[in-house]
Amino acid sequence: MTGREPAGAAPPSPPSPGWSRPVAAWLGLVGLGLVLLPWYVLPGGGVADPGWLRQYPDVVTASALVQGLRHGRWWLLPPFLALGLCLPLLARGWPADDQRRAGLLVAAGGLGFLWITLQAAAIGHQGWSWAWLATRFGGPGPSQPGFGVGATLVALAFLMLLCRGLAARGWGNGDNFVVGSVSLVTLLVAVFVLLPVLTVLASAVKDDAGTFAPRLFWEKLGDRSVWGLDCLQSGFRCGVAWNTLFLALLVGVGSTLLGLAFALVATRTAFPLKALLRVFTVLPIITPPFVIGLALVLLLGRSGAVTTFLAGAFGLPRTRWIYGLPGVLLAQLLAFTPIAFLVLVGVVQGISPSLEEAAQTLRASPWTIFRTVSWPLLRPGLANAFLLGFVESLADFGNPLVLGGNYEVLSIKVFFAVVGAAHDQGRAAVLALVLLAFTLGAFAAQQRWLGRRAYTTVSGKGDAGLPAPLPRGLRWVCYGAVVPWTGFTLVIYAMIGLGGFVRTMGLDYTPTIRHYLTGFALDLSGQGPVFVGSAWDSLWTTLEIAGIAAPFTAAAGLLIAYLLARQSFAGRRAFEFATLLSFAIP
Repeated sequence: MTGREPAGAAPPSPPSPGWSRPVAAWLGLVGLGLVLLPWYVLPGGGVADPGWLRQYPDVVTASALVQGLRHGRWWLLPPFLALGLCLPLLARGWPADDQRRAGLLVAAGGLGFLWITLQAAAIGHQGWSWAWLATRFGGPGPSQPGFGVGATLVALAFLMLLCRGLAARGWGNGDNFVVGSVSLVTLLVAVFVLLPVLTVLASAVKDDAGTFAPRLFWEKLGDRSVWGLDCLQSGFRCGVAWNTLFLALLVGVGSTLLGLAFALVATRTAFPLKALLRVFTVLPIITPPFVIGLALVLLLGRSGAVTTFLAGAFGLPRTRWIYGLPGVLLAQLLAFTPIAFLVLVGVVQGISPSLEEAAQTLRASPWTIFRTVSWPLLRPGLANAFLLGFVESLADFGNPLVLGGNYEVLSIKVFFAVVGAAHDQGRAAVLALVLLAFTLGAFAAQQRWLGRRAYTTVSGKGDAGLPAPLPRGLRWVCYGAVVPWTGFTLVIYAMIGLGGFVRTMGLDYTPTIRHYLTGFALDLSGQGPVFVGSAWDSLWTTLEIAGIAAPFTAAAGLLIAYLLARQSFAGRRAFEFATLLSFAIP
């Protein structure tokens, strides 16, 4: 004890270990993945199938260490050097905020993750993936399968070590969770969205031989079939880009207005059938879009139920009006209005009633309250709903395929450019670039309309007031939109259900259950039921995929929403656009 220390003072605590429990856990995961777990993807049932243990550690099931030392895959050994950089953390008692500790984590995590990424990109199934490597070292070169559980865990652990080092250096305000979450989501978007998209789009500037040809790109981009405006001067069609943009604008505006009407009726009126209204509003979300298109054909096509009735009762001629812009617009509004409703209903419910009550105490009329209080607070929801409707319309493939007729859109042209007789992947890539440009433009317009203003209400206590009633005129306008649209949705789903109980829709309406017996037949003659119908396999596969995907997508969506709504970091807008990019891809 020195003279400066008061009597009875506790001895100074030892410095915290430089490795800490999270760092030790990630280092242990690196060691486990490199030394024990199969590095490459396993055939059949994968690591969940215990059969691979009987072959372990052969060339298929071996870890990175065994692959490098025994099977000649030397490029898997350098990550051990990156792991070795972390050894000083185990030997020294550096405090958590020591920059030497942060530097080692950044170096080890960055080098390890970078090497794993580079070797995976450079060496593929058939040898060198980059032509200059084949030229330099000779082809075809070494080969390797895809990432397995070992490679995935090691790459993830190195990334998290890098993130902890960056957080220690002040990134993300020093929050390990924020830095790690942003990095993980960015990695997922890059691997599953950006990389495939960029790989396809790279063919836009190449000719059939794979040679760089920017002139060919500009020729395809400026083609008259893409940007032509002949429809304004003659009976010819406009370019496919204008068709797509016009349809997307109509769907964005229409779905937003319908979604707002449903949200206002569901939250601000005394409508007696709100529960039923919500069911029929959300029902199209769980229905594949092309099913709605088929239902419209069965209802309004040349042989549809309504068309047949009108032709027989009133002698109206059968037409093909449903095939083209009207049919695609109607189908997309049915499919995408529920998305706008789900976005806007939360926004409407989140408007502070106390603000509206304050306006009422100042004797403001219902129209004034809605125009000056409610409407400004709805702007973020309206912008988001429009953006989703716009982008979903751009990416929709099923409805234009079923109902498009002569009205061509970009998603259809991209598809047939790839799988059609021409097989012009360069043209498909150019058209996809136009799609992405429209998406980027819509995103920029949304951000510009919202500006930098805040749309939240902050107070120190709970808000227990009652929402202001809708203006009488607006309420009846909402009723006039909601009730017929709900009835039309009910008719659409009635047609879908009816189609399974008649022999041939539009031709033979004889009642039958043959279709259900064919698809969902059960054999009860044995010890237990046997699913012998032709549709059972598809049903189980659909449920399996949905059950696997739902929790992961829900967790990822919640994490992305938290980062965008509650955190501020460099590149936030680019991060938001990248997460929405998959919506714009057919």
